[in-house]
Amino acid sequence: MVTACGQEGRVPCLDMRTAHQTKLRLCETLEHIADGLPAVDRLQCLQVASELTPVLRDCHRYEEDVVFPAFLRGRAEHPSSAASIRRLRVEHVEDECAAQDLTELLLTIGHGGAVENPEALGFMLRAFFHALRRHVAFEHEHIVPFAAEVLEEEACCEACAGGDGNCGNC
Repeated sequence: MVTACGQEGRVPCLDMRTAHQTKLRLCETLEHIADGLPAVDRLQCLQVASELTPVLRDCHRYEEDVVFPAFLRGRAEHPSSAASIRRLRVEHVEDECAAQDLTELLLTIGHGGAVENPEALGFMLRAFFHALRRHVAFEHEHIVPFAAEVLEEEACCEACAGGDGNCGNC
């Protein structure tokens, strides 16, 4: 990728878009499982159970360590920015707890356990993927554009520091 100043580089925020695509793919799989209840594809349950918590944990760590701080650097003058990040961090905790609960259920089902209450499982799955999709949509619309701008500018300035420093952005 070419940054704003023409320097070759990889802007970390592009990983956020990949993370969102991965989360949305998991949501599609969970929706497929919910739509098929009470019948289930046990292998699919095992596959999504093995991915769900680690994917969320990795994505959330990246967001909290890289993307959210960049967003705040670019939007520090807006008082609602810090409140939005606090809310998103709380949602991360909630999502990871729900993912752990779903992982346990999906592992049990995947290993031959019965779907004892299809309505309850369907409700859990739908509540989870609807919340996750809303979370991703908010980040995509309100966090990523500002964070990407800040990270691109910082990457550009870092690249220019090794050169003449006259890219016009520094």
